[in-house]
Amino acid sequence: MLSFCQWLQATSFFTDLRGSGILYPTILSLHMVAIAFFGCMILVTDLRLLGVGLKTYPMEDLLARLRGPKQFGFVMIVLCGLLLAGTKAEEYYYNVFFRTKMILLLLILLHGAIFRAGVYRNGAALDAQGLTGQAKLAGVLSLVLWIGLVVCGRGIGYIEPNLFKLHAQSLGPALHFLREFIPAIHS
Repeated sequence: MLSFCQWLQATSFFTDLRGSGILYPTILSLHMVAIAFFGCMILVTDLRLLGVGLKTYPMEDLLARLRGPKQFGFVMIVLCGLLLAGTKAEEYYYNVFFRTKMILLLLILLHGAIFRAGVYRNGAALDAQGLTGQAKLAGVLSLVLWIGLVVCGRGIGYIEPNLFKLHAQSLGPALHFLREFIPAIHS
């Protein structure tokens, strides 16, 4: 997996993207805006599932009206995220926050699959019978998973592994030679 990450990051596409003073910050900004856009819709839906917000707004209408924008927001997040991950694939390979974020993303997809029929595609029944335990469980799990994902996403930016030290083990005797001639390597 590490060799794939190194290859991916070294491709000319991701090297050029990482070095761009315009494209990389634009994609990063779009990723953040999509997270905010999408996150607000998730929060509104989850609070409604918990019976905390928009109590008088029909669940069926809320789910139906937000379905398209949520799908758009999710696609934007994933596309921008894939581009960003490719630019620093090796660094992210070592980042515990990135790995945890990917696990949480898989759990979110599993959550969506589990609760799709009984909750997210069943707004009319929720309106008729009231919020079920399943709907409330879906709301709580969704909030916990998404908050965890956002926290891990923010954590990614604060851990930067020293790739030189990680690769120093593979250099062996060459490392001693490099340290002799390049003073910055001593740190």
